[in-house]
Amino acid sequence: MTEFTVVTRDTPAGPVLELTGDLDAVTAPLALQAVEALTPRAGQQVVVELTGLRFCDSSGISTLIAVHNLAHAADAGIALAGVPRHLTRTLALVGLDGFFVTHLTAAQAQAAWPEATGG
Repeated sequence: MTEFTVVTRDTPAGPVLELTGDLDAVTAPLALQAVEALTPRAGQQVVVELTGLRFCDSSGISTLIAVHNLAHAADAGIALAGVPRHLTRTLALVGLDGFFVTHLTAAQAQAAWPEATGG
């Protein structure tokens, strides 16, 4: 069994989705359930915290795109935080390196969001 956890929390700036372990074909459905349960409001930002992500295959990339689509459908933003080096390389290889805004931490992503700073 693939080790994987999903933790969600709401913040004033928007929901945070923390993915830890291996995001693959086996665990992506669990992640997608959490994505579908997110309720970002217009002007908020969804942050996907990936510091603990050990592995991500094409199913995982599809999950990240699903978060992007959900956020944009809600007129919200999206940022990835703590993107591991292996995922940075994968995103570049598939042409998605400029698709997501990235930050070192979820706190930095929230602080940089214009709605959170009144900008």
